Amino acid sequence: MLNQHSQSAQPSLGLLIPFLLAMAAIVVASNVLVQFPVQYSLGPLVLEDLLTWGAFTYPIAFLITDLSNRTFGPARARLVVITGFIIAVGISVYAATPRIAIASGSAFLVAQLLDISIFHRLRHAHWWRAPLISSVLGSCLDTLLFFSLAFAASFAILGANDEFAIEAAPFLGLFATEVPRWMSWAIGDLAVKLIVALALLAPYRIIIPFFQPLRPTESAKVV
Repeated sequence: MLNQHSQSAQPSLGLLIPFLLAMAAIVVASNVLVQFPVQYSLGPLVLEDLLTWGAFTYPIAFLITDLSNRTFGPARARLVVITGFIIAVGISVYAATPRIAIASGSAFLVAQLLDISIFHRLRHAHWWRAPLISSVLGSCLDTLLFFSLAFAASFAILGANDEFAIEAAPFLGLFATEVPRWMSWAIGDLAVKLIVALALLAPYRIIIPFFQPLRPTESAKVV
């Protein structure tokens, strides 16, 4: 009887399907888009030395994680992350290069699990603190891991180097000091992620009434 009650208290896995699909779609799209620099200039600022299109889509993954965490608790949120990770990496091997898939998968998994942990510990604070702080710290870790593994020449063991990415270029497209282009991408990518994370607070605030916790007892304990 106790087992039956415990199982019925668990949210149905079917409720997670939209989160799983959304997560897989976002990560695959970001894996492809990160290979395409933004080929525009704003005065002296050459954006292709600073940004890739993946920076604009990837932060949505943190929103999906935070909503699943808020609704189902950290255990189910981890399931969303791990399942999304498996699906996304499997598809990304074909949609992108194997090295991009490895870098993306590693950075994604570590950063998203950090996001879940921080969000859970701050979930009872003011509404904006958990999503903003967890997304900011997760984005910093994700950017560091992804760009190092995907483009740094020292990680060529993971796959062939991208010659355009490791080519020396003016830092941030503005300064005389030259660094491998991927380093400027990383700084630009992180800046956009942080801006998007801040912007996503508005839709998060609007939709959280529709994502109320299903299991208050799970939300109250640290897993």
